[in-house]
Amino acid sequence: MTLTDQVALVTGASRGIGRAIGLALAAEGAAVVLTARDVEGLDSARAEIERHGGTCVTVVADLADRGAAREVFDAAISELGRVDILVNNAGIGSSADPRPVVDYDDSFWELTLYVNLTVPYLLSKYAVGPMIERRHGRIIQIASIAGKIGTFHGAAYSASKHGLLGLTRSLAIETAGLGVTVNAICPGPVNTRTNDSHTAYHAKRLNKSVAEYEAALTPIGRRLEPSEVAPLALYLASPEARVVTGQAYNIDGGALMA
Repeated sequence: MTLTDQVALVTGASRGIGRAIGLALAAEGAAVVLTARDVEGLDSARAEIERHGGTCVTVVADLADRGAAREVFDAAISELGRVDILVNNAGIGSSADPRPVVDYDDSFWELTLYVNLTVPYLLSKYAVGPMIERRHGRIIQIASIAGKIGTFHGAAYSASKHGLLGLTRSLAIETAGLGVTVNAICPGPVNTRTNDSHTAYHAKRLNKSVAEYEAALTPIGRRLEPSEVAPLALYLASPEARVVTGQAYNIDGGALMA
């Protein structure tokens, strides 16, 4: 129970990677605030945490709405008093509207950059001041290997994740030595609802079956499971990671080795 007496805020936590991280943090003793749009998914996650004796608060919110990030953070403070661990996981994938740049929808570009980059910036900004005052805090950004390479028909997603890594490194420099660490996790293809759409789109584009396309996504021959990403977040949130900051860790089945 390495995170006893810690409070964690996890966005996009009703399913997928966010849910897995929320459950993992709670299992290590953290009180967790989970936020997402999906009421049913949040209720299910909270029930699982409480069934194992954990503390969980849920906040239903659409972080695409201006002002929602502030409301979510204030709700976390109101319910549990502080945020020691911030996990910025909520995001929009490229498969919601895949197009080449020449045909890109400007409104989708702006929405993607707002949710994937501006919202993590805002939540990090709200959290980091009190963390510095307490000389303790962990900020974990869920980026993507698309933050290190280009994405075919997904310019907004790739640009937003590149930007998220820049935010991570800049904030890490500013907080180094102040008891706060800031790191990013860069998953490859993960078995989530969002990635299902991405996989189906590109399989069809390349005239392959979904199974055939999926098997070639990584050297290990499959997508990752959300539960295989969560342990890295758990480590970065732990006391043992006190000297780790400004890093962007790939967890991708070997998809990006260079």
